[in-house]
Amino acid sequence: MKQIVMEGITKTFTITKRPEGKSGIFNNLFSRVNEEIQALNNINFNIDEGELVGYIGPNGAGKSTTVKIMSGILNPDGGSCRILGRIPWKERVAHVSQIGVVFGQRSQLWWDLPVIDSFNLLRDIYKIKLMDYNSRLEELVSILDIESILQTPVRQLSLGQRMRCEITAALLHRPKILFLDEPTIGLDAVSKLALRDFLKQENKKHGVTMILTTHDMDDIEALCERVMVIGNGRLLYDGGLDELKNRYAPLRRLKITSPNFSTQNLSHIANIEGAETIQAETILPNALQTETTQTKTLHAEGTVYSILFDPIKNPSYVMMERIVNFMKLNNAVVNDITIQEQDIDEIISAMYKEMQL
Repeated sequence: MKQIVMEGITKTFTITKRPEGKSGIFNNLFSRVNEEIQALNNINFNIDEGELVGYIGPNGAGKSTTVKIMSGILNPDGGSCRILGRIPWKERVAHVSQIGVVFGQRSQLWWDLPVIDSFNLLRDIYKIKLMDYNSRLEELVSILDIESILQTPVRQLSLGQRMRCEITAALLHRPKILFLDEPTIGLDAVSKLALRDFLKQENKKHGVTMILTTHDMDDIEALCERVMVIGNGRLLYDGGLDELKNRYAPLRRLKITSPNFSTQNLSHIANIEGAETIQAETILPNALQTETTQTKTLHAEGTVYSILFDPIKNPSYVMMERIVNFMKLNNAVVNDITIQEQDIDEIISAMYKEMQL
C-alpha cells in the first residue's frame, strides 16, 4: 500500500542578494537584486507502508525542503503530494496526527521545561488517551533509556540525550510515518548505534514507515535497503542500496597484513593478474612517501596493503590465492587477510563526481 505519493513536485525560493560595502548596502535600499533558486524540480516517488528509505544528497540538494513539504510545513509551487490519502498543507491537523518529524538541528521540546512536562504537553496536543499514553511512554522510556533524565530541563541535556527524547516525542502518538532529518548529527558512536538499533526495531515491530535524510553514510548502510539520491533539486537515483554499490563500486578490497614485506617489492604487485589498483603508504619519520606506476596507484598503510579487484572477473578466492603465493615467493609473512566492500562514503563520492554535484 502506497503511503506517500509525490508527483511533479517543484519548489522555488527567491533570495535577495546582499552587496558588500557601505555603498552596496545603501544602493540596496532603493534597488534590490533578487535571485530565484529552484530547490525542487519535478520530484516523483512513491513509498510503501513499512519501508525505511534513505534520502541523500549534498548540502543544498533539496532534502530538507522535500521533508518540509511532506510534513506540511511548506507548500510546493507545483505538483501533487498525497500522504495517507491527504494533502499535507491543506489538511494539516489530520495530517500531523499521523506523522512524526525529527529535525536534528531543531527541537520540538520546550527548552526550559523538564522533559516529562514536554511529553505531557504533547499528550494534550495530540489528544492521546491517558492509558495509551502511559503504555507508549513506558515502552519508549525503557527502550531509549531516558528514565533518569525525565525530570531534567531540556537545556541541560547532552546532544545524545536530547535526540533520544526527540525520538520519544515524535513517536508518542504512534505515527504511521516518521520523517528523520539528520537525526544522528553530532552524536557519538555509542549514541548512533543505539539510535540505529531502536529505529530498526520500531520499523519492524510497529511497521512505521521511515524516511531518513543524512550525510552519515553509515546510517544509510545500517538502516536502509532503498536509497533515493537528490542533487540540484532533481531525483537522480531511486533503487536498492546493493544496486547502487554495484553501479558505483564494483570493486572489492583485499587487505593483507605482513610485518616483513619490503616496500621495494611494491611495484611487482602491480603485475599480479586481476589487481586493478594497489594501495600502500609508507610513512617515513619526516615525510609521507607514495610510489606510483603509470597504470596502478601504490599506496602503503604501515604493514597493511590493499589490493582492489573486480570479483566478477576474478573471484575472491582466486585473488587470495594469487596474493598469498606472491607473498610467499617474496619470503613475506602473512599475518592476516580480509576482503571488504568499498566504503559507502567512497560509493557516494564517486556518484556525486559522475553526476557533477
